[in-house]
Amino acid sequence: MPTRCYTYPVKRLIVNADDLGLTPGVNRIVFRLGEAGAVTSATLMASSLAFEDAIGLIRHRSTPAVGCHLIFVDGTPILPSPEIPSLAPGGLFRSTLGSFVSDLLRNRIVEAEIEAEATAQIRKVQQAGVKVTHIDTHKHTHMFPGVLRPVLRAALACGVKAIRNPYEPQWSIRATPHSTITRRAQVAVLNTQKGTFYRLVREAGLSTTDGAIGVVATGTLDRPALHSLLQAIPDGTWELVCHPGLDDQALRNIQTRLRNSREIEADALAALIPATASQGINLIHFGSL
Repeated sequence: MPTRCYTYPVKRLIVNADDLGLTPGVNRIVFRLGEAGAVTSATLMASSLAFEDAIGLIRHRSTPAVGCHLIFVDGTPILPSPEIPSLAPGGLFRSTLGSFVSDLLRNRIVEAEIEAEATAQIRKVQQAGVKVTHIDTHKHTHMFPGVLRPVLRAALACGVKAIRNPYEPQWSIRATPHSTITRRAQVAVLNTQKGTFYRLVREAGLSTTDGAIGVVATGTLDRPALHSLLQAIPDGTWELVCHPGLDDQALRNIQTRLRNSREIEADALAALIPATASQGINLIHFGSL
């Protein structure tokens, strides 16, 4: 049975930095925040340009705990294209989430190929000497059952025991200032998949949290937004999804919509420790589940 703490009598928070391995600057900010206790978990991209740089940092530091940030869109696969032709036509993943979801819902992407690629990505991280505590996916593609099923099989095959619950609760959405109507509508639509997520994770026996916060705030997670979320957090086990980093030349060379916001998020997280202490929030990592 998965660990889901809906009635857990304390406030527990995992602060997870996505995109570890994206650039050396992102790596250094994540580990700086980890050493300060402000980031408790991070997810590493197996095919990222700064993967080896991240591994070097991981080997000399005990925090944060590290998982695998699985990528099936907007990136380069680990496996060669002939092994995953429906997932990576021409040797690359689809460039947009919209095209990926469209083909996924039309059954144009083979689940076995997602499982094979997910397994290859997790194995690469493990073979580098990392104890993978959990998995999540780039752009939260495991919200969709056609991705979640093969991802869960890959996690079990690799001995990974926890997975991100990507669904943001209504209290967190209400506590998020400056979020757009479009972003709220997108989250509302995706939340319709929540029941299937809980069932499949329960059947697989993986642990997860009560929900993810900061998803609607992606790109706008500054100090006031973080303060609002922390003030609103109820009892339970939650994950704050964040993307701290350094807006340097290496980041500008990469196609990403999250540039200036990475330093803003890093600044917000620097103030997280006193804020969580004042709210009685216990910081944990995915290995604690």
